[in-house]
Amino acid sequence: VQLQASGGGLAQAGGSLRLSCAASGRTFSSYGMGWFRQAPGKEREFVAAISWSGGSTYYADSVKGRFTISRDNAKNTVYLQMNSLKPEDTAVYCCAASTVVAGSRDSMWYDFWGLGTLVTVSS
Repeated sequence: VQLQASGGGLAQAGGSLRLSCAASGRTFSSYGMGWFRQAPGKEREFVAAISWSGGSTYYADSVKGRFTISRDNAKNTVYLQMNSLKPEDTAVYCCAASTVVAGSRDSMWYDFWGLGTLVTVSS
């Protein structure tokens, strides 16, 4: 499967952005999906994940209550709605697909990764 993230850009602190990740292939609904981010000079970190049907979601503590992950299996797309953005949210955001788990915080369970989209939040 190929993944393509989009929707990044520049936002002011307190603002919002919506990221999208479009997937190729016919079996999108069988993948657990996740979003990860990597800030300059830092390691990649988990942001959010969603189960195959969208019935279960998982968030990093740092984004809980501000970010919402969702998916539209008919469109082969997963979204990340980011509200109340903070400068520390600045990073390259990547989406990933897992054929093994419904939703995981651990990047080792993800089989496919897309190129990232840059989010920059100014103070």
